[in-house]
Amino acid sequence: MSPRTIFLSKLLGLYCVVVGLAMLVHSHATIETVKVLVQSAPALYIAGILALAMGLAMILGHNVWKGGVLPVVVTVIGWLALIKGVLILFLPVGWAAACYLGCGHPLQFLYVKAAITLILGAYLTYAGFTSKSS
Repeated sequence: MSPRTIFLSKLLGLYCVVVGLAMLVHSHATIETVKVLVQSAPALYIAGILALAMGLAMILGHNVWKGGVLPVVVTVIGWLALIKGVLILFLPVGWAAACYLGCGHPLQFLYVKAAITLILGAYLTYAGFTSKSS
């Protein structure tokens, strides 16, 4: 496994675990924060630029489609971040609100998103810390 894949797996995994737990612990604050974010065009624009930059950095530094599940998962996360950034920058603000708030059931949507984030984070963290560098 490449050192870059291992590093990104640890970084993304720990990030996902912390963010997923924070989403669960502060669920109502998370929903209110997202509501404010998606209603603020300047804040949403900055979020789009950050997602775009993160996605581009990951793709340019780690665009690996072979070598097992872990490198591919890291690459897919990079591509998803890039796509998310582009969509946030070019689609109307109402679209972002619908995607982030789960179309009328924000608390249920938050729990699903937090669970997916935690599962992904647990996998990436475990795989990153148990992989051997080549």
